[in-house]
Amino acid sequence: MRRALFLPALWRWVPVWQRNFAVWYKLFKPAMLGNIVEPLLYLLALGYGLGSFMSSDMAGVPYLHYLASGMACASAMNTASFEGMYSAYTRMIMQGTWVGMMTTPLSLRDVVIGEIIWAGSKGLISTAAILLIATLMGLVADARALWVLPLAWIVGICFGAMAVVITAVAKNYDFFLYYVTLLITPMMLLSGVFFPVDGMPQLLQIGAKCLPLYHAIGLIRPLMLGQHNSDVILHLGVIGGYIALAVPLAIRLVGRRLLT
Repeated sequence: MRRALFLPALWRWVPVWQRNFAVWYKLFKPAMLGNIVEPLLYLLALGYGLGSFMSSDMAGVPYLHYLASGMACASAMNTASFEGMYSAYTRMIMQGTWVGMMTTPLSLRDVVIGEIIWAGSKGLISTAAILLIATLMGLVADARALWVLPLAWIVGICFGAMAVVITAVAKNYDFFLYYVTLLITPMMLLSGVFFPVDGMPQLLQIGAKCLPLYHAIGLIRPLMLGQHNSDVILHLGVIGGYIALAVPLAIRLVGRRLLT
């Protein structure tokens, strides 16, 4: 961690990321299994099961293709969120890792940003695995889908930052059930992962369009399906807005938790 003293201020989070990556790499196989199996089961069970009852395409493409792009986004959200909650809480409270890091030249800001960017990286890894599987299954239109990877990292950072905000105020692991039940699950069900938002009542459509997962899907789905996207700036702006609000809030709340 002392080498952080020689890094430019903008990159002082890098040792935190490296530390988390090194720990994750030791458990690479079971970690990847957990990141891949659940979204793959959704993809196979709903894509082939429910999809077989579909009499027409979904949004102009076979349902399995439609679902694969949604699961890529949902995987980034879930993986980054759980990393920013359960794993981050363990490092912050149970292991005291964050306090130990702050005895080095790293500041609280460096630690929190490093954790958020690592959560985004976990989201990227998970999405990359789903993208690879979708490509092997012939569910990806063309090479433009490679742009999904940097976007998945940004989406992961967004959800990682939101999760760290919750972690900063959590009293125990059970507290995260409120966040998962009241926000993560509704987002997954209502943001267009499984069916188009346009088919829902108007009030639900308005609510869904305020959620970051809706805009993540708006960015990633067209790339995987080879479709034109005219709302890139809007989707990036909303996701960027969530990041701009969540990151400083996470730093402030973690500081209040650990330094007071």
